[in-house]
Amino acid sequence: MKARTVIFFLLTSLPFFFESSIETNEAGPTEFRYDEPSGRGPSRWGELNPLWRICGTGNFQSPINLQFPILSPTVGDLQIAYRPAPATIRNTGPDITVSWTGNPGTIRVAGINYPLRHGHWHTPTEHLINGTRFDLEFHLFHHIGTHGIPVIIGILYRIGEADPFLTRLLPNITSVTKEERNLGIIDPNDIGFNSSRRYYRYYGSLTSPPCREGVKWIVFQEVRTASQEQVQALMNAVDDGFEMNARPVQALNGRRIDLYNRN
Repeated sequence: MKARTVIFFLLTSLPFFFESSIETNEAGPTEFRYDEPSGRGPSRWGELNPLWRICGTGNFQSPINLQFPILSPTVGDLQIAYRPAPATIRNTGPDITVSWTGNPGTIRVAGINYPLRHGHWHTPTEHLINGTRFDLEFHLFHHIGTHGIPVIIGILYRIGEADPFLTRLLPNITSVTKEERNLGIIDPNDIGFNSSRRYYRYYGSLTSPPCREGVKWIVFQEVRTASQEQVQALMNAVDDGFEMNARPVQALNGRRIDLYNRN
Protein backbone atom coordinates (compact mmCIF):
# COMPACT_ATOMS: atom_id res chain seq x y z
CA MET A 1 0.00 0.00 0.00
CA LYS A 2 1.43 3.33 -1.01
CA ALA A 3 1.40 6.21 1.47
CA ARG A 4 0.48 9.52 -0.07
CA THR A 5 -1.70 12.49 0.62
CA VAL A 6 -4.84 12.43 -1.48
CA ILE A 7 -5.67 15.78 -3.05
CA PHE A 8 -8.79 16.23 -5.14
CA PHE A 9 -8.50 19.00 -7.73
CA LEU A 10 -12.11 19.90 -8.28
CA LEU A 11 -11.21 22.34 -11.03
CA THR A 12 -10.96 19.31 -13.30
CA SER A 13 -14.30 17.57 -13.86
CA LEU A 14 -13.46 13.98 -14.70
CA PRO A 15 -16.37 11.55 -15.12
CA PHE A 16 -14.93 8.88 -12.85
CA PHE A 17 -14.66 11.44 -10.03
CA PHE A 18 -18.41 12.08 -9.92
CA GLU A 19 -19.11 10.01 -6.86
CA SER A 20 -16.34 11.68 -4.85
CA SER A 21 -15.88 15.23 -6.00
CA ILE A 22 -17.12 16.21 -9.45
CA GLU A 23 -18.17 19.79 -8.87
CA THR A 24 -16.40 22.96 -9.96
CA ASN A 25 -14.40 24.15 -6.98
CA GLU A 26 -13.43 27.80 -7.10
CA ALA A 27 -11.81 27.46 -3.68
CA GLY A 28 -9.02 25.30 -5.11
CA PRO A 29 -7.75 21.85 -4.13
CA THR A 30 -9.40 20.20 -1.15
CA GLU A 31 -8.51 17.06 0.79
CA PHE A 32 -10.97 14.99 2.78
CA ARG A 33 -10.46 11.99 5.03
CA TYR A 34 -12.51 9.38 6.88
CA ASP A 35 -10.60 9.44 10.18
CA GLU A 36 -11.87 12.09 12.59
CA PRO A 37 -8.47 12.72 14.31
CA SER A 38 -7.19 14.15 11.02
CA GLY A 39 -9.53 17.13 11.41
CA ARG A 40 -10.84 16.36 7.91
CA GLY A 41 -13.17 13.48 8.81
CA PRO A 42 -16.88 13.18 7.96
CA SER A 43 -18.05 15.48 10.76
CA ARG A 44 -15.93 18.28 9.27
CA TRP A 45 -16.53 17.77 5.54
CA GLY A 46 -19.04 20.60 5.36
CA GLU A 47 -16.42 23.02 6.72
CA LEU A 48 -13.60 22.08 4.34
CA ASN A 49 -14.97 23.63 1.17
CA PRO A 50 -17.84 26.08 0.52
CA LEU A 51 -19.24 23.74 -2.13
CA TRP A 52 -19.38 20.92 0.41
CA ARG A 53 -21.46 22.81 2.99
CA ILE A 54 -24.43 20.50 2.46
CA CYS A 55 -22.36 17.63 3.90
CA GLY A 56 -22.99 19.25 7.27
CA THR A 57 -26.30 21.02 6.73
CA GLY A 58 -28.27 18.74 4.41
CA ASN A 59 -31.47 17.03 5.55
CA PHE A 60 -31.41 14.22 3.00
CA GLN A 61 -27.93 12.78 3.40
CA SER A 62 -26.68 9.23 2.88
CA PRO A 63 -26.00 6.57 4.02
CA ILE A 64 -28.84 5.67 6.39
CA ASN A 65 -29.99 2.79 8.57
CA LEU A 66 -32.55 0.90 6.48
CA GLN A 67 -35.26 0.06 8.99
CA PHE A 68 -39.05 0.40 9.26
CA PRO A 69 -39.60 0.43 5.49
CA ILE A 70 -42.99 0.71 3.84
CA LEU A 71 -43.88 -2.29 1.66
CA SER A 72 -44.42 -0.97 -1.86
CA PRO A 73 -45.64 -3.72 -4.21
CA THR A 74 -46.27 -1.24 -7.03
CA VAL A 75 -42.60 -0.23 -7.34
CA GLY A 76 -41.88 -3.32 -9.43
CA ASP A 77 -38.83 -5.32 -10.43
CA LEU A 78 -35.79 -3.33 -11.46
CA GLN A 79 -35.52 -3.01 -15.23
CA ILE A 80 -31.84 -3.66 -15.80
CA ALA A 81 -30.53 -3.81 -19.37
CA TYR A 82 -26.77 -4.21 -19.07
CA ARG A 83 -24.40 -5.44 -21.78
CA PRO A 84 -20.67 -6.24 -22.04
CA ALA A 85 -18.49 -3.17 -22.63
CA PRO A 86 -14.86 -2.02 -22.30
CA ALA A 87 -13.89 -1.04 -18.77
CA THR A 88 -10.97 0.37 -16.80
CA ILE A 89 -9.85 0.19 -13.17
CA ARG A 90 -8.12 2.89 -11.12
CA ASN A 91 -7.14 3.77 -7.56
CA THR A 92 -8.72 7.19 -6.94
CA GLY A 93 -7.18 7.33 -3.45
CA PRO A 94 -10.23 6.80 -1.24
CA ASP A 95 -11.56 3.87 -3.30
CA ILE A 96 -11.03 1.50 -6.21
CA THR A 97 -13.18 2.49 -9.18
CA VAL A 98 -14.21 0.46 -12.22
CA SER A 99 -15.41 2.69 -15.09
CA TRP A 100 -17.12 1.51 -18.24
CA THR A 101 -15.82 3.39 -21.27
CA GLY A 102 -18.24 1.96 -23.81
CA ASN A 103 -21.98 1.41 -23.62
CA PRO A 104 -22.65 -1.00 -20.73
CA GLY A 105 -26.41 -0.44 -20.80
CA THR A 106 -28.92 1.17 -18.49
CA ILE A 107 -31.25 0.88 -15.55
CA ARG A 108 -34.80 2.15 -16.02
CA VAL A 109 -36.32 4.10 -13.12
CA ALA A 110 -39.66 5.96 -13.28
CA GLY A 111 -39.70 5.65 -17.06
CA ILE A 112 -36.20 7.09 -17.54
CA ASN A 113 -33.15 5.13 -18.70
CA TYR A 114 -30.00 5.91 -16.70
CA PRO A 115 -26.72 4.72 -18.28
CA LEU A 116 -24.30 2.77 -16.09
CA ARG A 117 -21.07 4.74 -15.62
CA HIS A 118 -18.89 3.26 -12.90
CA GLY A 119 -18.74 1.48 -9.56
CA HIS A 120 -16.61 1.51 -6.41
CA TRP A 121 -16.34 -0.26 -3.05
CA HIS A 122 -16.58 0.81 0.59
CA THR A 123 -15.31 -1.08 3.64
CA PRO A 124 -17.27 -1.70 5.78
CA THR A 125 -20.79 -1.09 4.46
CA GLU A 126 -22.11 2.44 4.55
CA HIS A 127 -25.78 1.46 4.73
CA LEU A 128 -27.04 -0.54 7.70
CA ILE A 129 -29.98 -2.96 7.60
CA ASN A 130 -31.96 -2.91 10.85
CA GLY A 131 -28.93 -1.56 12.66
CA THR A 132 -26.47 -4.15 11.32
CA ARG A 133 -23.34 -3.11 9.46
CA PHE A 134 -21.69 -5.61 7.11
CA ASP A 135 -18.20 -5.93 5.62
CA LEU A 136 -18.32 -4.48 2.11
CA GLU A 137 -20.58 -2.33 -0.06
CA PHE A 138 -20.46 -1.93 -3.84
CA HIS A 139 -21.98 1.20 -5.42
CA LEU A 140 -22.99 1.26 -9.09
CA PHE A 141 -23.48 4.76 -10.45
CA HIS A 142 -25.95 5.55 -13.24
CA HIS A 143 -26.50 9.08 -14.52
CA ILE A 144 -27.36 11.03 -17.64
CA GLY A 145 -24.48 13.28 -18.69
CA THR A 146 -21.44 14.16 -16.59
CA HIS A 147 -23.29 16.17 -13.95
CA GLY A 148 -26.64 14.37 -13.86
CA ILE A 149 -28.19 13.39 -10.54
CA PRO A 150 -27.41 9.68 -10.27
CA VAL A 151 -29.32 6.53 -9.51
CA ILE A 152 -27.05 4.40 -7.33
CA ILE A 153 -27.41 0.68 -6.68
CA GLY A 154 -25.93 -0.49 -3.39
CA ILE A 155 -24.95 -4.14 -2.88
CA LEU A 156 -23.94 -5.32 0.59
CA TYR A 157 -21.59 -8.22 1.41
CA ARG A 158 -20.60 -10.18 4.51
CA ILE A 159 -17.47 -12.31 4.85
CA GLY A 160 -18.05 -15.78 3.40
CA GLU A 161 -17.59 -17.47 0.04
CA ALA A 162 -15.72 -15.55 -2.64
CA ASP A 163 -17.72 -13.28 -4.93
CA PRO A 164 -17.29 -14.38 -8.60
CA PHE A 165 -17.15 -10.84 -9.99
CA LEU A 166 -14.45 -9.82 -7.51
CA THR A 167 -12.58 -13.05 -8.24
CA ARG A 168 -12.20 -11.97 -11.86
CA LEU A 169 -11.01 -8.49 -10.86
CA LEU A 170 -8.75 -9.55 -8.00
CA PRO A 171 -5.42 -9.66 -9.95
CA ASN A 172 -6.04 -6.08 -11.11
CA ILE A 173 -7.20 -4.91 -7.68
CA THR A 174 -4.02 -6.15 -6.02
CA SER A 175 -1.82 -4.32 -8.55
CA VAL A 176 -3.95 -1.24 -9.26
CA THR A 177 -2.31 2.20 -9.49
CA LYS A 178 -3.36 5.82 -10.01
CA GLU A 179 -3.21 5.27 -13.75
CA GLU A 180 -6.27 3.87 -15.49
CA ARG A 181 -5.75 0.27 -16.56
CA ASN A 182 -7.78 -1.40 -19.28
CA LEU A 183 -9.72 -4.44 -18.11
CA GLY A 184 -10.94 -5.46 -21.54
CA ILE A 185 -14.61 -6.32 -21.92
CA ILE A 186 -16.46 -6.51 -18.61
CA ASP A 187 -20.09 -7.62 -18.48
CA PRO A 188 -21.88 -5.87 -15.59
CA ASN A 189 -24.43 -8.68 -15.62
CA ASP A 190 -21.69 -10.83 -14.08
CA ILE A 191 -22.17 -8.84 -10.87
CA GLY A 192 -25.41 -10.79 -10.48
CA PHE A 193 -28.83 -9.22 -10.19
CA ASN A 194 -31.10 -11.94 -8.84
CA SER A 195 -31.67 -9.49 -5.96
CA SER A 196 -33.57 -7.10 -8.23
CA ARG A 197 -36.87 -8.37 -6.86
CA ARG A 198 -36.06 -7.39 -3.26
CA TYR A 199 -34.69 -3.92 -2.61
CA TYR A 200 -34.98 -0.75 -0.57
CA ARG A 201 -35.50 2.59 -2.26
CA TYR A 202 -35.14 6.10 -0.86
CA TYR A 203 -33.90 9.57 -1.76
CA GLY A 204 -30.54 10.65 -0.37
CA SER A 205 -27.15 11.99 -1.37
CA LEU A 206 -23.66 11.11 -2.47
CA THR A 207 -21.86 9.54 0.50
CA SER A 208 -18.67 11.56 0.04
CA PRO A 209 -18.01 15.22 -0.81
CA PRO A 210 -19.70 17.16 -2.29
CA CYS A 211 -22.58 15.15 -0.68
CA ARG A 212 -24.96 16.31 -3.40
CA GLU A 213 -28.61 15.51 -2.61
CA GLY A 214 -31.40 14.22 -4.86
CA VAL A 215 -29.76 10.83 -5.43
CA LYS A 216 -32.15 7.93 -6.02
CA TRP A 217 -30.83 5.05 -3.90
CA ILE A 218 -31.63 1.39 -4.56
CA VAL A 219 -30.10 -0.99 -1.99
CA PHE A 220 -30.59 -4.72 -2.39
CA GLN A 221 -32.11 -6.45 0.62
CA GLU A 222 -30.07 -9.61 0.10
CA VAL A 223 -26.64 -9.51 1.73
CA ARG A 224 -24.15 -11.40 -0.43
CA THR A 225 -20.77 -12.88 0.45
CA ALA A 226 -17.18 -11.95 -0.40
CA SER A 227 -14.07 -13.67 0.89
CA GLN A 228 -11.81 -12.17 3.53
CA GLU A 229 -9.06 -12.11 0.89
CA GLN A 230 -11.21 -10.06 -1.48
CA VAL A 231 -12.23 -7.54 1.17
CA GLN A 232 -8.65 -7.23 2.40
CA ALA A 233 -7.37 -6.73 -1.16
CA LEU A 234 -9.68 -3.75 -1.61
CA MET A 235 -8.54 -2.29 1.72
CA ASN A 236 -4.88 -2.78 0.83
CA ALA A 237 -5.27 -1.21 -2.61
CA VAL A 238 -6.49 2.23 -1.49
CA ASP A 239 -4.29 4.98 -0.07
CA ASP A 240 -3.22 4.95 3.57
CA GLY A 241 -5.99 6.18 5.84
CA PHE A 242 -8.78 5.08 3.51
CA GLU A 243 -8.88 1.39 4.43
CA MET A 244 -12.10 2.12 6.34
CA ASN A 245 -13.85 4.38 3.85
CA ALA A 246 -17.45 4.31 5.07
CA ARG A 247 -19.29 7.47 6.05
CA PRO A 248 -21.31 7.18 9.30
CA VAL A 249 -25.08 6.82 8.93
CA GLN A 250 -27.03 10.06 8.64
CA ALA A 251 -30.34 11.15 10.17
CA LEU A 252 -33.44 9.98 8.31
CA ASN A 253 -35.27 13.28 8.94
CA GLY A 254 -38.68 11.85 8.14
CA ARG A 255 -37.77 10.33 4.81
CA ARG A 256 -39.76 7.40 3.50
CA ILE A 257 -37.99 4.09 2.85
CA ASP A 258 -39.78 1.84 0.36
CA LEU A 259 -39.25 -1.92 0.31
CA TYR A 260 -40.14 -3.93 -2.75
CA ASN A 261 -40.14 -7.67 -2.04
CA ARG A 262 -41.50 -10.07 -4.66
CA ASN A 263 -40.83 -13.70 -3.80
